[in-house]
Amino acid sequence: MKSLDRICVLALQRNLKELNDIAREKELAVQKASAALSRLQAMRRRLCTELENEKDFEFQIFLTLKENMLEMWQMETEQGKYEIFHEQLKKYEEELEMQYQERAKARIWKEKIAALQAEENQRSREKKEEEAQKEYEGKHKKMLEDAERNHKKAVCFLRKSMARIHEKNAKEEVKTQEHMERRIQAVLSLKTSITSNREKLRTLQVWNKAMAFEAKKQETQMREAILAKGGNVAKEIFLHKQLLEHEKEKQAHRERQKSRKIEIVSQILREKASIRKREKGQSCTKAIKGGGKLEDSLLWRMKTWQYIEKTCKRSAGARAQISKEEMEPKQLATRVEKKEILEKKMEEFQSGIFRKQIVSGRECKRRTFYSKPSCIHFKDFDVGEIYKKKIVLINASYSVNFFRLVGISEWLKDFISIHFNPPGKMSSGMSCEIVVTFKPMINETVEGEVMFMAQTGPFSVPLKCTAKRCILALDKELIDFGSHVVGETISRTINLTNSGALGTRFKVQTSAGDSSKCRATAKSSPGRMVTRHFSGCVPEKKVSNSLVTPVVEKKDQICADHGEETPCSAAQEEQQRAETSLSGGSTEGLGQDILNSRAGLDTGNAHDLVELSAEETPVEIMLGKVTEGEIGPFSSVKLQILFVPAIPGDVRAEFVIMFDNPDCKPLCFSAIGVSIDVPVWVPNPNVDLKICMYDRLYQDCIVIRSRAKATLRLKFEIRKELSKHMELLPKTGYIQAQSSFSVQLKFLPRHSLPEDAGSYFNEETRILEVPVTTLIGETAKKVNFTVHAIVTTSDLEISPARINFGYCTIYEAVQANVKLTNKSILPQEFGFVGLPEFVEIQPNDGLGILLPLESLTLDIIFKANKAKEYSFELTCKSEINRQFKLSCRAVGVHPPLELSHSLVQFAATALNSVSTATLYVINSHVSVNPVTHPVPRIGKGEVAPVGPTSFEFRVPEACPVTVTPSVGTVLPGKKSLIEVSFRPTLPDQQIREEAVRRLCRAAAAGAEIQKRKKDEKKEGKKSSISMSRQQSSRQLVRDGGNKYLTSLNSSEQPKSEELKPDSDAYMAAQAFLMRNFRGSFEKYIIPCFVASGRIDERKGSENLSCSPYNTLYLELHCPAVAPAVVVASDNGKNTVDFGDVAIGHRMMKRITIQNISPEKLELRFSVLNPNGPFLVVRPVEMLEPGESKPLVISFCPNENKWFFEMLDVRTAKTSLTLSITGHGVMPSIVCSVEEILNMGYVIAREKVTSTFKIQNTSMLTLRYSMQLDSLSSTRDKDQQRIPSFIMSSLQRTEFVGTQNYSGLSVFSIFPTEGEIVAGKSQDFTVTFSPDHESLYYSDCLKVVLFGKEIAHVIRLKGAAREHPMFVEGGVPLDVPIESLAVTSPPSSQEALNGELQEPAKSILLVLEYIEGESPPVPARAELKVGSIQTAQFASKKSVEFSLESLPLLQQKGFTIEAVKGTLERGQVKCIGVSWVPPADFRPDDPLLVTALLTLKGDIKETYQILFMGKVVSAYAPTK
Repeated sequence: MKSLDRICVLALQRNLKELNDIAREKELAVQKASAALSRLQAMRRRLCTELENEKDFEFQIFLTLKENMLEMWQMETEQGKYEIFHEQLKKYEEELEMQYQERAKARIWKEKIAALQAEENQRSREKKEEEAQKEYEGKHKKMLEDAERNHKKAVCFLRKSMARIHEKNAKEEVKTQEHMERRIQAVLSLKTSITSNREKLRTLQVWNKAMAFEAKKQETQMREAILAKGGNVAKEIFLHKQLLEHEKEKQAHRERQKSRKIEIVSQILREKASIRKREKGQSCTKAIKGGGKLEDSLLWRMKTWQYIEKTCKRSAGARAQISKEEMEPKQLATRVEKKEILEKKMEEFQSGIFRKQIVSGRECKRRTFYSKPSCIHFKDFDVGEIYKKKIVLINASYSVNFFRLVGISEWLKDFISIHFNPPGKMSSGMSCEIVVTFKPMINETVEGEVMFMAQTGPFSVPLKCTAKRCILALDKELIDFGSHVVGETISRTINLTNSGALGTRFKVQTSAGDSSKCRATAKSSPGRMVTRHFSGCVPEKKVSNSLVTPVVEKKDQICADHGEETPCSAAQEEQQRAETSLSGGSTEGLGQDILNSRAGLDTGNAHDLVELSAEETPVEIMLGKVTEGEIGPFSSVKLQILFVPAIPGDVRAEFVIMFDNPDCKPLCFSAIGVSIDVPVWVPNPNVDLKICMYDRLYQDCIVIRSRAKATLRLKFEIRKELSKHMELLPKTGYIQAQSSFSVQLKFLPRHSLPEDAGSYFNEETRILEVPVTTLIGETAKKVNFTVHAIVTTSDLEISPARINFGYCTIYEAVQANVKLTNKSILPQEFGFVGLPEFVEIQPNDGLGILLPLESLTLDIIFKANKAKEYSFELTCKSEINRQFKLSCRAVGVHPPLELSHSLVQFAATALNSVSTATLYVINSHVSVNPVTHPVPRIGKGEVAPVGPTSFEFRVPEACPVTVTPSVGTVLPGKKSLIEVSFRPTLPDQQIREEAVRRLCRAAAAGAEIQKRKKDEKKEGKKSSISMSRQQSSRQLVRDGGNKYLTSLNSSEQPKSEELKPDSDAYMAAQAFLMRNFRGSFEKYIIPCFVASGRIDERKGSENLSCSPYNTLYLELHCPAVAPAVVVASDNGKNTVDFGDVAIGHRMMKRITIQNISPEKLELRFSVLNPNGPFLVVRPVEMLEPGESKPLVISFCPNENKWFFEMLDVRTAKTSLTLSITGHGVMPSIVCSVEEILNMGYVIAREKVTSTFKIQNTSMLTLRYSMQLDSLSSTRDKDQQRIPSFIMSSLQRTEFVGTQNYSGLSVFSIFPTEGEIVAGKSQDFTVTFSPDHESLYYSDCLKVVLFGKEIAHVIRLKGAAREHPMFVEGGVPLDVPIESLAVTSPPSSQEALNGELQEPAKSILLVLEYIEGESPPVPARAELKVGSIQTAQFASKKSVEFSLESLPLLQQKGFTIEAVKGTLERGQVKCIGVSWVPPADFRPDDPLLVTALLTLKGDIKETYQILFMGKVVSAYAPTK
């Protein structure tokens, strides 16, 4: 035991020595760290100074805060001062309002006074009008009398003037015959001159031949003379020819000047002659030519022109024959050859100049240039003015083309000038402008064309200049007066219209060339008729025709009697002409009339006709006041024609309108009428009672006149069927000679009129036509007149006749529609009178006028004033005091709840904006006593109980209205606040339809583009001749694919139901409709159901029963307008979606807003949540019309949740609401390495790599960066802190250990930054590259997300050796921080002495034995011995290790598993050590045994292993 104690003491002494050495080394290290301590002290001082500065800054902030508080208090005091001014302003406004009310009252009083004055003025005006009407009637009678006197005087003058006119006509006919004879003589002289000109032509041809022969002789003589002189023959002859040509041109120029002068002089003379003709035409009226003579002159004129044309053609043909006979056969042959050569050259020239248009392999022969307008037309020009017109020429060819101006027609050059700038080459579809100026010199219509020459050939544009002219027309050619009694005067009008730009004078007169009037009268004897002939004989068949058929024959008609032809002599024609002239001028005598037989006469008596004298024939159809005058351009004149029947029978008159303008042809029209002869007549044979109502009396006075010279007895007879309804008073009377008699007509239609009248009454048209007969004396003569009336009812129909308003609450009004129909064809006034206070009728308070057969819808508005049953009648009165009843019923309801407002009128709200209104649901039912106040009940039913009452608003579907809260309970005497929001949007179906239309248009455009591409490819195929077969086959395949695509696009048309609301097409259509929205106005009625009791939160309103009669109604007026500001970006979406954003990270979004209104807008923004994640970074203040500006919004979430806010962009009228959403996401990753990544042992200056994986488990893409603490920017500051080995392990925060001497990082990682998509992973490679030996290489790797958040920390560790062997395990006894001093390498002499031997390194291995366990378990520990895998040290591939002092260890209770062994490269072995305390071991004295571990590789290394054994109680707490 003593020896063992000695050994232990020695071992302890050795251990103490070693511990002393370690303590000394640590003291040295502490001394070396004093420099770091001084740096820390300096840092402390710097921090103290900074802290003092911060305190100073805090004091300054406190002072500024105090000053701001002072300013705030000053502002509050000033605001208190201004409150007095606000009160004064309110008082002033109230006073102003009172003044405005007083002014309004005064204005209303003045308006009432003005209305009374206006009524008085209206009455006085009516009186004056009555007096004026009486005066007018008196004047009118005087005028009629004066007109009769003047008429008689005018008859005499007319006879004389007509005679003079006929004489002038005869003279003019003689003149025209003479003129035609002179023209015939001129034609004959022209024929003789043509024959003489032929002879002259022959002599000229002979003379030309002789002259040519002489010229040739002179030329040969000149050549001989020039040759004799030795000169240049060609030059001299060329000069001589030029001189001759110059002389010819001079001569031709003189002749052109002479001809031009002659033309100018002749034109001046023509203009003078035309001016004289106009003056003569204005001074004297031209004679009227007969129709037959005009036709004769036209025939003569046509014949002479035909004869001239024939003679000219014959002379030209003869001239051509003579010239051909005179020509020699040789000359003819040479001429033919020259002509053929010239034609060939012209074809070659044209083919060289003009290019053909070839389209699709065919020549296109249509026009290459089109003009707009197609014709240059100068209308209605004035001489001396200048007119300009612009035309546009468009290249309609399929290629580039150009053109030039050739000229205009020869006869237009003096008037037309063209301003044209050649545009050069023009592409297809391009255009150019040409200005044409027209300066008229003469007042004539001219036509021509403007000629151009294009690359593809000539073309022209027609040009027309139209002078002012008269275009006259009548609206009708026949005036039919109908049948009238002798003595009446009837007037008709005919319109003469001038639709031209030139005015003229006109004159209306009876026609002189044809039969002016035709008459058929019946004598007293039935077998005789008197007929007047005018032009030729009339066939018997025509004479015996019906009464009113007029017979008018032409002059050149063959006279026939029963089929036998007889020529008309000239004497008879003269006699007839004289008779017609007399009949045209007479007004009182008989005219040229044909008396046709009446229906009751035989045709055999037609030959018994006698002539009447002209003096007895009066003029019955005559002209009114306007017979001549001026008709202006684009105007019309009304001409009056009078019919005064004088003799019974048919009358016809022909009239002609003559004009001063020689270009205007005369216009003719006819007038016909029938006269009836009775001794007594009714001036007004049609008594029109207009429209009459049943059971109303109508009266009229009928005047009967007599032309007899004796008193006649009159008896009036009415049809028996109408005796109950119509009466004439008196029924019998006497009319004095040549006087009048008045009869009173009374008409009182009964409701039985349609049955009594029979055929006299038409039930469909309700027209009554009653013939009334007046018997004249004892004779059978009768005078009939007809009473016309339209009989109508006076009923007003109310449909329906009964109205049941149903149940109506006292807080609302119920409206029912009633249709009021006027069954009469007369307008009727109506009015609802005696209305009760709870009924209102609109429009116009139930008063108005109904037009014939008109229906008017009336609104009957019932508003109950208490809860009871109502039954009442409404009375409608007509203007004739007829009453029509309407019965009504209703039940008044007093509901338990009431609304503070039953009508909400929202302001004009922009689309996607929100307007909000508030109202209250009030429960005022607090007592059941009906005496003190009205109680809620339905009609006369039970009273509602007092207590909590529930309500529920039911908003209809597709209604853009939200009611909050929609369900609730109101306690008695309380009220509940209700908020109603209106958010107008576009209908979804409308957006879908617009989207489909836009998609179809886009598809059609795409198909058209593909078609164009195919056409271009086809054209390319045709043009490229040298294309190979392989290329053509590829092109065919490509075209086939395009065809398939186009067919697919055309077949698959999108459906509106398939479109998604978040698709681009849907959003684009919505933005388009929003920009083009024109506004809308909608009315919504929302019911509010009321039930007594409280709503159960679990069951809802199911446990309550509500009556539908207690329902309240809320009416909403919702106007929607287009927004002034819209979102222009992202297809107009109003939602700003930031998506998933990492917590703490800030994301910015730019939204473009545009002003689509015509006004300048000032924008204001609503306040976002100041503690929220959203922020408006760059607000927009002003927007000009049409201007767009960006709005920047940022999102920085601070929690892992969804965020939503509304941002209102407000303008003066509307607002734009932006919905801002974003999702704050906590980024999460999973790393394959948790905390420590040990790179193991490496040979110094070698590298080793390791890979780990990071997976993104969050829902967003993560942007990462890998940061090493050794490369941190704060590394220098961190190094100034207290070293980590001095602090405890809990206080250590720095993980950076030994670093390379070279300054490069020991650890490197790749990649250092990038992105990891959601759900994906990324591999990282760590490289360990030490440059010297150390066991404490370490670093800290941080995974930083989005440059802010540290998501994961990995500690990197590694060790480096100079030799390929290491021992690992136990407790390290050295400091993990390297010394700042660099150890010097061993000397060369020591290296030469042999194998280097490192000093022994100590390793403490602690084994703790737990006492008290059963069975006892030995304490265990282990050491690792390893060989580093390296390419160095090739000579020594294995490493040997051995452990000494094994017996001593066994003696102390230690058991070693592997004492020695060999290690290959890269192999690691564990040396297991177990310890069981020996029997003599004392627990209070730890056991310490030392052993040497030797490693042999390239060098020999020795490690001193300190085995320490401890005994620990199983029940003692372990630290």
